[in-house]
Amino acid sequence: MTQSFYHTFLAGLVAAIVGVTWCLAGTMHANDADREAANEGRIGSILMHTVLVEDQDDQPMAAGEAAARELMAAIGDAPLQAVLVSECFEDLPWKQQLLQGIGSVIPKERIFGSSTYGSFTQRGTAGFDSVSLLGIAGDGISVSAALVTEMEVARLTFEDSEPLIKERLHAVGKQLTDKLQRTDQDRLMILLADAHSPKNKYLVEGVQQVVGPDFPITGGSANKNAGQTYVYFQGKAYADSAVALMLSGDFQVSLSGRKAMENDQVIATAKDGAAEALAKMTGQPLGVLAFNCAGRRGRLHRPEDEWTAIRQALGEDLALFGCYCAGEVGPLDPSEQVPGVLVGGSGWHVMFTVLGR
Repeated sequence: MTQSFYHTFLAGLVAAIVGVTWCLAGTMHANDADREAANEGRIGSILMHTVLVEDQDDQPMAAGEAAARELMAAIGDAPLQAVLVSECFEDLPWKQQLLQGIGSVIPKERIFGSSTYGSFTQRGTAGFDSVSLLGIAGDGISVSAALVTEMEVARLTFEDSEPLIKERLHAVGKQLTDKLQRTDQDRLMILLADAHSPKNKYLVEGVQQVVGPDFPITGGSANKNAGQTYVYFQGKAYADSAVALMLSGDFQVSLSGRKAMENDQVIATAKDGAAEALAKMTGQPLGVLAFNCAGRRGRLHRPEDEWTAIRQALGEDLALFGCYCAGEVGPLDPSEQVPGVLVGGSGWHVMFTVLGR
Protein backbone atom coordinates (compact mmCIF):
# COMPACT_ATOMS: atom_id res chain seq x y z
CA MET A 1 0.00 0.00 0.00
CA THR A 2 1.65 3.24 -1.16
CA GLN A 3 1.61 6.10 1.34
CA SER A 4 4.21 8.47 -0.09
CA PHE A 5 1.77 11.28 -0.80
CA TYR A 6 0.97 11.61 2.89
CA HIS A 7 4.55 12.22 3.97
CA THR A 8 4.50 15.97 3.46
CA PHE A 9 1.63 16.40 5.87
CA LEU A 10 2.41 13.59 8.27
CA ALA A 11 6.13 14.15 8.88
CA GLY A 12 6.88 13.38 12.44
CA LEU A 13 3.35 12.15 13.25
CA VAL A 14 3.98 8.45 12.72
CA ALA A 15 6.83 8.50 15.20
CA ALA A 16 4.46 9.92 17.80
CA ILE A 17 1.89 7.14 17.38
CA VAL A 18 2.60 3.64 18.61
CA GLY A 19 0.65 0.41 18.82
CA VAL A 20 -0.69 -2.04 16.28
CA THR A 21 -4.38 -1.26 16.44
CA TRP A 22 -5.80 0.98 19.09
CA CYS A 23 -9.12 2.53 19.87
CA LEU A 24 -9.84 5.73 21.74
CA ALA A 25 -13.27 6.92 22.72
CA GLY A 26 -14.93 9.59 24.84
CA THR A 27 -18.39 10.94 25.35
CA MET A 28 -19.24 14.54 24.66
CA HIS A 29 -19.63 15.08 28.42
CA ALA A 30 -17.15 14.74 31.24
CA ASN A 31 -19.58 12.39 33.04
CA ASP A 32 -23.21 11.38 33.34
CA ALA A 33 -23.95 14.15 35.83
CA ASP A 34 -22.85 16.77 33.31
CA ARG A 35 -24.98 15.14 30.63
CA GLU A 36 -28.05 15.20 32.85
CA ALA A 37 -27.39 18.82 33.82
CA ALA A 38 -27.06 19.86 30.20
CA ASN A 39 -30.31 18.13 29.25
CA GLU A 40 -32.34 19.10 32.33
CA GLY A 41 -35.55 20.91 31.49
CA ARG A 42 -35.08 20.35 27.75
CA ILE A 43 -37.28 18.57 25.25
CA GLY A 44 -35.42 15.35 24.51
CA SER A 45 -31.84 14.35 25.19
CA ILE A 46 -28.73 14.83 23.06
CA LEU A 47 -25.86 12.35 23.08
CA MET A 48 -22.65 12.58 21.08
CA HIS A 49 -19.71 10.21 21.17
CA THR A 50 -16.35 10.04 19.40
CA VAL A 51 -14.23 7.02 18.47
CA LEU A 52 -10.76 7.00 16.92
CA VAL A 53 -9.18 3.84 15.50
CA GLU A 54 -5.82 3.47 13.81
CA ASP A 55 -5.21 0.28 11.84
CA GLN A 56 -1.63 -0.77 10.99
CA ASP A 57 -2.53 -4.25 9.75
CA ASP A 58 -3.95 -3.11 6.38
CA GLN A 59 -7.44 -4.24 7.41
CA PRO A 60 -9.76 -1.28 6.71
CA MET A 61 -12.93 -3.35 6.95
CA ALA A 62 -11.95 -4.62 10.39
CA ALA A 63 -11.01 -1.11 11.48
CA GLY A 64 -14.37 0.24 10.34
CA GLU A 65 -16.28 -2.51 12.11
CA ALA A 66 -14.28 -2.05 15.32
CA ALA A 67 -14.89 1.70 15.34
CA ALA A 68 -18.60 1.23 14.65
CA ARG A 69 -19.04 -1.36 17.41
CA GLU A 70 -17.27 0.87 19.91
CA LEU A 71 -19.49 3.77 18.92
CA MET A 72 -22.76 1.88 19.11
CA ALA A 73 -21.86 0.35 22.46
CA ALA A 74 -21.37 3.85 23.86
CA ILE A 75 -24.58 5.24 22.35
CA GLY A 76 -26.68 2.35 23.62
CA ASP A 77 -30.43 2.71 23.18
CA ALA A 78 -30.40 6.40 22.23
CA PRO A 79 -31.94 6.89 18.78
CA LEU A 80 -29.08 7.34 16.30
CA GLN A 81 -29.44 10.40 14.07
CA ALA A 82 -26.16 10.43 12.11
CA VAL A 83 -22.57 9.23 12.13
CA LEU A 84 -19.85 11.52 10.81
CA VAL A 85 -16.77 9.81 9.34
CA SER A 86 -13.24 11.18 8.97
CA GLU A 87 -10.96 8.60 7.37
CA CYS A 88 -7.45 8.45 5.95
CA PHE A 89 -7.16 5.15 4.05
CA GLU A 90 -5.56 5.32 0.62
CA ASP A 91 -7.49 4.80 -2.63
CA LEU A 92 -11.10 3.90 -3.27
CA PRO A 93 -10.98 0.09 -2.73
CA TRP A 94 -9.65 0.58 0.81
CA LYS A 95 -12.20 3.29 1.52
CA GLN A 96 -15.03 1.09 0.29
CA GLN A 97 -13.86 -1.71 2.57
CA LEU A 98 -13.80 0.72 5.47
CA LEU A 99 -17.34 1.89 4.70
CA GLN A 100 -18.46 -1.72 4.40
CA GLY A 101 -17.08 -2.42 7.87
CA ILE A 102 -18.84 0.60 9.36
CA GLY A 103 -22.04 -0.27 7.51
CA SER A 104 -22.04 -3.82 8.88
CA VAL A 105 -22.85 -2.31 12.29
CA ILE A 106 -24.44 1.08 11.60
CA PRO A 107 -27.36 1.64 9.19
CA LYS A 108 -25.86 2.97 5.96
CA GLU A 109 -28.42 5.72 5.65
CA ARG A 110 -26.91 7.28 8.81
CA ILE A 111 -23.28 7.35 7.55
CA PHE A 112 -21.78 10.61 6.21
CA GLY A 113 -18.32 12.14 6.04
CA SER A 114 -15.22 12.61 3.92
CA SER A 115 -11.69 11.54 3.20
CA THR A 116 -9.23 13.61 5.25
CA TYR A 117 -5.53 13.83 6.06
CA GLY A 118 -6.09 12.35 9.51
CA SER A 119 -8.18 12.79 12.62
CA PHE A 120 -7.94 13.82 16.25
CA THR A 121 -10.11 13.59 19.34
CA GLN A 122 -9.57 14.69 22.92
CA ARG A 123 -7.78 11.37 23.46
CA GLY A 124 -5.20 11.49 20.66
CA THR A 125 -4.34 11.92 16.98
CA ALA A 126 -3.91 9.59 14.01
CA GLY A 127 -2.81 9.97 10.40
CA PHE A 128 -2.97 7.49 7.54
CA ASP A 129 -4.85 4.20 7.90
CA SER A 130 -7.18 5.67 10.53
CA VAL A 131 -10.85 6.41 11.02
CA SER A 132 -12.72 8.62 13.45
CA LEU A 133 -16.47 8.51 14.02
CA LEU A 134 -18.78 11.03 15.62
CA GLY A 135 -22.13 9.62 16.65
CA ILE A 136 -25.04 12.03 17.04
CA ALA A 137 -27.97 10.53 18.91
CA GLY A 138 -30.96 11.35 21.07
CA ASP A 139 -34.50 12.63 20.61
CA GLY A 140 -33.50 16.24 21.29
CA ILE A 141 -31.63 16.61 18.00
CA SER A 142 -32.43 15.80 14.39
CA VAL A 143 -30.29 15.68 11.26
CA SER A 144 -31.34 16.35 7.68
CA ALA A 145 -28.88 15.41 4.92
CA ALA A 146 -28.45 16.38 1.28
CA LEU A 147 -26.08 15.42 -1.55
CA VAL A 148 -25.16 17.08 -4.84
CA THR A 149 -23.03 15.11 -7.31
CA GLU A 150 -21.23 16.06 -10.53
CA MET A 151 -20.40 19.61 -9.46
CA GLU A 152 -18.04 19.77 -12.48
CA VAL A 153 -15.32 21.68 -10.66
CA ALA A 154 -12.88 18.89 -9.76
CA ARG A 155 -10.83 19.27 -12.94
CA LEU A 156 -10.95 23.06 -13.01
CA THR A 157 -8.07 25.13 -11.67
CA PHE A 158 -8.76 28.31 -9.76
CA GLU A 159 -6.11 30.16 -11.76
CA ASP A 160 -7.66 29.35 -15.15
CA SER A 161 -11.37 29.01 -14.39
CA GLU A 162 -12.29 31.08 -11.34
CA PRO A 163 -15.44 32.68 -12.87
CA LEU A 164 -16.79 29.27 -13.93
CA ILE A 165 -15.95 27.73 -10.54
CA LYS A 166 -17.75 30.59 -8.82
CA GLU A 167 -20.85 30.17 -10.99
CA ARG A 168 -21.03 26.41 -10.54
CA LEU A 169 -20.37 26.33 -6.81
CA HIS A 170 -22.83 29.14 -6.11
CA ALA A 171 -25.44 27.00 -7.88
CA VAL A 172 -24.38 23.84 -6.02
CA GLY A 173 -24.52 25.57 -2.65
CA LYS A 174 -28.05 26.79 -3.31
CA GLN A 175 -29.18 23.42 -4.69
CA LEU A 176 -27.67 21.57 -1.74
CA THR A 177 -29.40 23.76 0.82
CA ASP A 178 -32.74 23.64 -0.99
CA LYS A 179 -32.69 19.84 -0.67
CA LEU A 180 -32.54 19.95 3.13
CA GLN A 181 -35.62 19.59 5.29
CA ARG A 182 -35.72 22.89 7.18
CA THR A 183 -37.28 23.67 10.57
CA ASP A 184 -37.48 26.69 12.86
CA GLN A 185 -34.98 24.92 15.13
CA ASP A 186 -32.15 24.71 12.57
CA ARG A 187 -28.94 25.47 14.47
CA LEU A 188 -25.88 24.35 12.49
CA MET A 189 -24.94 23.20 9.00
CA ILE A 190 -21.98 20.87 8.47
CA LEU A 191 -20.64 21.21 4.93
CA LEU A 192 -18.30 18.58 3.42
CA ALA A 193 -17.17 18.85 -0.18
CA ASP A 194 -14.69 17.92 -2.88
CA ALA A 195 -13.92 21.62 -3.29
CA HIS A 196 -10.55 22.49 -1.78
CA SER A 197 -9.49 26.00 -0.86
CA PRO A 198 -9.93 28.53 -2.40
CA LYS A 199 -12.84 26.90 -4.26
CA ASN A 200 -14.69 26.27 -1.01
CA LYS A 201 -15.44 29.96 -0.46
CA TYR A 202 -17.82 30.00 -3.41
CA LEU A 203 -19.65 26.91 -2.18
CA VAL A 204 -20.22 28.64 1.16
CA GLU A 205 -21.47 31.77 -0.61
CA GLY A 206 -23.98 29.62 -2.52
CA VAL A 207 -25.29 28.16 0.74
CA GLN A 208 -25.54 31.64 2.25
CA GLN A 209 -27.79 32.72 -0.61
CA VAL A 210 -30.40 30.49 1.05
CA VAL A 211 -29.63 30.51 4.79
CA GLY A 212 -28.32 34.06 5.03
CA PRO A 213 -24.88 35.47 5.90
CA ASP A 214 -25.20 35.01 9.66
CA PHE A 215 -26.22 31.34 9.84
CA PRO A 216 -23.68 29.03 11.58
CA ILE A 217 -21.86 26.74 9.14
CA THR A 218 -18.77 24.63 9.66
CA GLY A 219 -17.02 21.89 7.73
CA GLY A 220 -14.09 21.04 5.52
CA SER A 221 -12.89 20.02 2.09
CA ALA A 222 -11.97 16.44 1.29
CA ASN A 223 -8.35 15.40 0.88
CA LYS A 224 -7.31 16.81 -2.51
CA ASN A 225 -4.61 14.26 -3.39
CA ALA A 226 -5.29 12.06 -6.42
CA GLY A 227 -7.53 9.15 -5.53
CA GLN A 228 -8.59 10.62 -2.18
CA THR A 229 -11.21 13.27 -2.99
CA TYR A 230 -14.30 11.51 -1.68
CA VAL A 231 -17.26 12.55 0.41
CA TYR A 232 -19.60 9.98 1.93
CA PHE A 233 -23.38 10.02 1.81
CA GLN A 234 -25.46 7.21 3.26
CA GLY A 235 -22.46 4.90 3.29
CA LYS A 236 -21.36 5.45 -0.33
CA ALA A 237 -18.37 7.35 -1.74
CA TYR A 238 -18.76 10.23 -4.20
CA ALA A 239 -16.15 12.40 -5.93
CA ASP A 240 -16.74 15.92 -7.30
CA SER A 241 -19.65 16.14 -4.85
CA ALA A 242 -20.83 17.93 -1.72
CA VAL A 243 -22.73 16.84 1.39
CA ALA A 244 -24.66 19.04 3.81
CA LEU A 245 -25.99 18.05 7.23
CA MET A 246 -28.44 20.34 9.01
CA LEU A 247 -28.51 19.85 12.78
CA SER A 248 -31.72 20.98 14.43
CA GLY A 249 -32.97 20.97 18.00
CA ASP A 250 -32.92 22.63 21.38
CA PHE A 251 -29.22 23.45 21.62
CA GLN A 252 -26.79 26.32 21.03
CA VAL A 253 -23.61 26.72 19.00
CA SER A 254 -20.59 28.99 19.33
CA LEU A 255 -17.87 29.31 16.69
CA SER A 256 -14.36 30.63 16.24
CA GLY A 257 -11.72 30.52 13.51
CA ARG A 258 -8.01 31.28 13.32
CA LYS A 259 -5.40 31.39 10.53
CA ALA A 260 -1.67 30.68 10.75
CA MET A 261 1.14 29.39 8.56
CA GLU A 262 4.17 29.04 10.87
CA ASN A 263 4.93 26.70 13.77
CA ASP A 264 4.56 29.01 16.77
CA GLN A 265 1.52 30.79 15.37
CA VAL A 266 -0.19 27.52 14.41
CA ILE A 267 0.07 26.39 18.03
CA ALA A 268 -0.95 29.74 19.52
CA THR A 269 -3.93 30.27 17.20
CA ALA A 270 -5.22 26.75 17.83
CA LYS A 271 -5.26 27.36 21.56
CA ASP A 272 -6.79 30.84 21.23
CA GLY A 273 -9.47 29.73 18.79
CA ALA A 274 -10.53 26.77 20.90
CA ALA A 275 -10.61 28.90 24.04
CA GLU A 276 -12.68 31.60 22.33
CA ALA A 277 -15.29 29.16 21.01
CA LEU A 278 -15.62 27.57 24.45
CA ALA A 279 -15.86 30.95 26.21
CA LYS A 280 -18.67 32.03 23.87
CA MET A 281 -20.81 29.03 24.88
CA THR A 282 -23.24 30.29 27.51
CA GLY A 283 -24.70 26.85 28.20
CA GLN A 284 -23.18 23.54 29.28
CA PRO A 285 -20.83 22.37 26.48
CA LEU A 286 -21.80 19.09 24.81
CA GLY A 287 -18.74 18.78 22.58
CA VAL A 288 -16.58 20.35 19.90
CA LEU A 289 -16.15 20.02 16.14
CA ALA A 290 -12.77 21.12 14.75
CA PHE A 291 -11.97 21.33 11.06
CA ASN A 292 -8.24 21.98 10.72
CA CYS A 293 -5.95 22.65 7.78
CA ALA A 294 -3.49 19.91 6.81
CA GLY A 295 -1.13 22.67 5.68
CA ARG A 296 -1.02 24.05 9.22
CA ARG A 297 0.06 20.66 10.51
CA GLY A 298 2.71 20.46 7.81
CA ARG A 299 4.33 23.62 9.23
CA LEU A 300 4.70 22.17 12.73
CA HIS A 301 8.00 20.90 14.06
CA ARG A 302 6.04 18.43 16.21
CA PRO A 303 2.50 17.78 14.94
CA GLU A 304 1.28 16.79 18.39
CA ASP A 305 2.02 20.30 19.71
CA GLU A 306 -1.08 21.82 18.11
CA TRP A 307 -3.27 19.03 19.45
CA THR A 308 -1.82 19.57 22.91
CA ALA A 309 -2.64 23.27 22.74
CA ILE A 310 -6.21 22.52 21.69
CA ARG A 311 -6.70 20.05 24.51
CA GLN A 312 -5.28 22.52 27.03
CA ALA A 313 -7.90 25.05 25.94
CA LEU A 314 -10.83 22.62 25.92
CA GLY A 315 -9.83 20.37 28.81
CA GLU A 316 -9.09 16.67 28.75
CA ASP A 317 -12.68 15.47 29.16
CA LEU A 318 -14.71 17.56 26.72
CA ALA A 319 -14.90 15.36 23.67
CA LEU A 320 -13.61 16.57 20.34
CA PHE A 321 -14.19 15.44 16.77
CA GLY A 322 -11.40 16.90 14.64
CA CYS A 323 -9.96 16.30 11.19
CA TYR A 324 -7.35 17.74 8.82
CA CYS A 325 -8.78 19.11 5.59
CA ALA A 326 -7.86 20.77 2.27
CA GLY A 327 -9.89 23.87 3.11
CA GLU A 328 -12.08 24.80 6.04
CA VAL A 329 -15.51 26.37 6.65
CA GLY A 330 -16.25 28.56 9.64
CA PRO A 331 -15.48 32.03 10.99
CA LEU A 332 -12.48 33.55 9.26
CA ASP A 333 -9.53 34.89 11.19
CA PRO A 334 -10.39 38.25 12.86
CA SER A 335 -8.04 39.97 10.42
CA GLU A 336 -10.11 38.71 7.45
CA GLN A 337 -13.69 38.88 8.68
CA VAL A 338 -16.33 40.67 6.66
CA PRO A 339 -18.88 42.70 8.69
CA GLY A 340 -22.26 40.96 8.83
CA VAL A 341 -20.91 37.64 7.52
CA LEU A 342 -20.46 34.95 10.17
CA VAL A 343 -18.51 32.32 8.24
CA GLY A 344 -16.58 31.75 5.03
CA GLY A 345 -14.61 29.13 3.18
CA SER A 346 -10.85 29.42 3.33
CA GLY A 347 -7.53 27.63 3.88
CA TRP A 348 -4.81 27.69 6.56
CA HIS A 349 -7.52 27.91 9.23
CA VAL A 350 -8.67 25.88 12.18
CA MET A 351 -12.44 26.19 12.73
CA PHE A 352 -13.99 25.36 16.11
CA THR A 353 -17.70 24.83 16.82
CA VAL A 354 -18.96 24.13 20.34
CA LEU A 355 -22.40 22.58 20.84
CA GLY A 356 -24.11 23.18 24.15
CA ARG A 357 -27.38 23.50 26.09
